[in-house]
Amino acid sequence: MSGETPQDRGQDPAQDQGLDVDPDSRLGEALEQVDATAEPGLAEELEQEAAREQAAVVEDSGQRWRDAVRRATSGGWAVALGAIVLAVLAGSILIVVTDESVQAAAPYFFSRPSDTLSAIGQAVGGAYSALFQGAVYNFGADTFAQGIRPLTQTLTNATPLIAAGLGVALAFRAGLFNIGGQGQMLVAATAAGWIGFGVTGLPFPWHMLMCLVAGVAAGALWAGIAGLLKARTGAHEVIVTIMLNYIAFYLLSYLLATPGLMQAPGSANPKTPPMQESAVLPPLLGDRYNLHWGFVLSVLAVVGVWWLLNRSSTGFAFRAVGENPKAARVAGIDVPRTTVLVMLVAGGLVGLAGTQQVLGTVTTGFSADIDAGIGFDAITVALLGGSSPWGVLGAGILFGGFKAGGSAMQAAQGIPIEIVLVVQSLIVLFIAAPPLVRAIFRLPQPERTPRRRDSRRDRRRAEAARGTEEGQA
Repeated sequence: MSGETPQDRGQDPAQDQGLDVDPDSRLGEALEQVDATAEPGLAEELEQEAAREQAAVVEDSGQRWRDAVRRATSGGWAVALGAIVLAVLAGSILIVVTDESVQAAAPYFFSRPSDTLSAIGQAVGGAYSALFQGAVYNFGADTFAQGIRPLTQTLTNATPLIAAGLGVALAFRAGLFNIGGQGQMLVAATAAGWIGFGVTGLPFPWHMLMCLVAGVAAGALWAGIAGLLKARTGAHEVIVTIMLNYIAFYLLSYLLATPGLMQAPGSANPKTPPMQESAVLPPLLGDRYNLHWGFVLSVLAVVGVWWLLNRSSTGFAFRAVGENPKAARVAGIDVPRTTVLVMLVAGGLVGLAGTQQVLGTVTTGFSADIDAGIGFDAITVALLGGSSPWGVLGAGILFGGFKAGGSAMQAAQGIPIEIVLVVQSLIVLFIAAPPLVRAIFRLPQPERTPRRRDSRRDRRRAEAARGTEEGQA
């Protein structure tokens, strides 16, 4: 019959195209449910997605160690590591070019090349040695407690980066671009700070917990505006979140410049009063270090996001919408509701970063620059971490070390701190061009695990074959 569909013939659209899709997978279930006659466009898109997955499936070569190395080096972490190496090499070239001793020895390189090479080694080695001692451990310190102070400063710098990076990474996994980290941090800092210095009579830890809840909720609601507009009107989240950044910035600037609102009493400066002691995050390792309990909250957030994405049905819906919204809709997922929920959770995580800033890092009062560029640095952290919770944790610590060690490198070696910014920017550049990194380091292309051979379709085919043989007998 002309109106007969593949489902009426006991087949699915993928079989008509000669595709072998695992029916146990999300894509296989969507292909079985779609009506190619009623929705030809959706059926064609699902078939194209199945074809791409078919091309990406890799068969085992039979050599276990070779397959293991191939899969390990084809992962996203290999590209991230290669991007870091290339960025560091580019930074080394900048250090050599700007170093005065190298410039002085370069004119007579061909007569005495050892002088130039020695100057290059001292410049690069001294710079990265100072960076390490400023970010990890100071070997010149008198005691171990003083020696690990750089590491605690690195973790302090990484604390808001991890939380904000999780918010950006979670949105990435759901196919959304949360560029509004700055605005979400500012709104969260406003809510948490207002309660932190304005509410009196609450003891610790209830005062601190109220500030945390207020900050996280404010960040979630601010991002939820973008999610709601995306779900209801189709407005692009990049444009909406960027515009919300400006609204948050000027709103906080107005509150700080208006006496009686958030401006400190008796001061003409756009700055808030200091936070009350009952609202401050306590130090994690004692008063001698700046590290506070906000770092523990960031680590707990990493664990929570990992569980959400990998062990919960809500996280599965997030990932399904991020991979293919139309297929997710066919599978019964409410895409608009999921979009709003993703932005709420992402904004809450970024709001946690803003709350950590006012309750742990800057407790003497804050101004409109309390975000310190963390909202945009979180995008870099999420990209370097591959939008993975544990990857974001490592990337946040790395960039926290760059920030802590860059100042030490400038003070010890006279190297401009802008070189560290160049290295961070180059990391983003190389992360955005994975084919270039793979070509330079001769890394294999990304591959997927081999298809399961005991799928339901295979079993149905085997049963049909046995039935045919019995009928012929």
